[in-house]
Amino acid sequence: MKIKYILFFSSFILIISQTSFSQKSDSISLIVSTFRGNEKRNFYGNNAPDKLNPIWKFNLGSGRSIVKDMPKVWAGAGWTGQPLLVIENGKPYIIQGAYDYSLRKFNAETGKVIWNYKFDDIIKGTGTIWENPNPDKPENRFVIMQGSRYGARNDWEAKVIPSYRGISLITGKELWRLNVRQTYSYSRDVDGSSMMLNDTAYIGLENGIFTVFNPDNKFARIKDSIFQPLVFKEQLLYNDSDILLHGRNFVTESSPALDGNKIIVAACSRIYAYNIISKKLDWNFYIGTDIDGTPVVTRDNKVLVTLERQYVEGKGGVMKLDPLKPEKDAVDWFFPTENRIFGEWEGGIIGTIAVNDFYNQNDSLPAISAFAAIDGNLYVIDCNTIDKTKKVLSPDKKKEYPTPQLLYKFNIGPGISSPIIVDNKIIACSSSGIFLFEYHWENNKFIIKILDKILGIPIEASPIVWNKKVYIASRNGFLYCFGE
Repeated sequence: MKIKYILFFSSFILIISQTSFSQKSDSISLIVSTFRGNEKRNFYGNNAPDKLNPIWKFNLGSGRSIVKDMPKVWAGAGWTGQPLLVIENGKPYIIQGAYDYSLRKFNAETGKVIWNYKFDDIIKGTGTIWENPNPDKPENRFVIMQGSRYGARNDWEAKVIPSYRGISLITGKELWRLNVRQTYSYSRDVDGSSMMLNDTAYIGLENGIFTVFNPDNKFARIKDSIFQPLVFKEQLLYNDSDILLHGRNFVTESSPALDGNKIIVAACSRIYAYNIISKKLDWNFYIGTDIDGTPVVTRDNKVLVTLERQYVEGKGGVMKLDPLKPEKDAVDWFFPTENRIFGEWEGGIIGTIAVNDFYNQNDSLPAISAFAAIDGNLYVIDCNTIDKTKKVLSPDKKKEYPTPQLLYKFNIGPGISSPIIVDNKIIACSSSGIFLFEYHWENNKFIIKILDKILGIPIEASPIVWNKKVYIASRNGFLYCFGE
């Protein structure tokens, strides 16, 4: 029997079946099974709370990592660091990677640890859970594909750096390891989250190799002395000109997204489209500035990408692209944010944009997007309405582009976290804390207010919500559950 959720949103009621955002097998349902929930990267959970009351917290501890050849201790969890959510026998469980090298499975109601798997280094990125329809054993039916940094005690030039691994959701035991090979890139980490199509996984590794593979451990084999999954295809996501412009500083930190028969992936300063029919890259849009955030596919089959301010004279921000058009005509609009020094960044957006597409199934409301910038502001824009009063300069200041209508701007403090939109709520995090907003439309006017906030908790990770609870990891060392 399908369970239906009724989402009350201002003047309309949206009814969606559970199977529209979960995958079910026996007593386990995958709810949030990848970064930003699904292959379009636009699902963040259900039923956001009205309050941020503390319910439980867990000390994730800390771990030592090597940054620019120097040891550094990291606490808690950070960018992107989003929890995954499953329902087992009617109870919610979350999977969270942390800076103490641990991937843990928690009882989401109590914060109790179910199992703990150790990597060789801190875990920054978010995993993906895949349901194997034909596992070798029942306990291997659900596979978590998770990356980490290359290894605090590993030699970066070693032949084998297994920083991407498959782990059983049920037992927490390892199923395989993938060698992230040395390339001209300085990185051998894995921050991205795989995208699954049937039995095939697609991911951009930080070493600049777009990898297509089978995560089923039945087909894994010993290679380079480790048990590795079957790789179907590898494609470099950089060329000689990128090396000349950026040296070794070109990495793929984002997660791929699905747009029709194209897989969109951001790598360094380019947006690529991989055609799943021809199995080739057939679109290559050069932006020129570094891209850290994950592309988001919109309801009109366009792509939203967030841009850091690096290597350019202008500004970072958000760009809307049409991958069906030639690259020279692909920009629909650009929304710049202000330049500001914060940590190692000079401006723009590090996180991923949030959209209300999943929660606006009948298009009865404007298509809004929210993003948090290095300049300290949370921005909310109307994705489909152009501001006819102005044009803006491109990041390299060589072109003029249209810009969308700004609906709201509020200072939450600089940060790199990715906000979420669930029904008529926006949850945004920053170096200052966590903020809960509620919005509605009144006489075609966007009305928004702060429902609650908690200051003093530095957050870089991305939250999820489920049944009026928010799950979010912090750089202060703790994983939190807030809500009602």
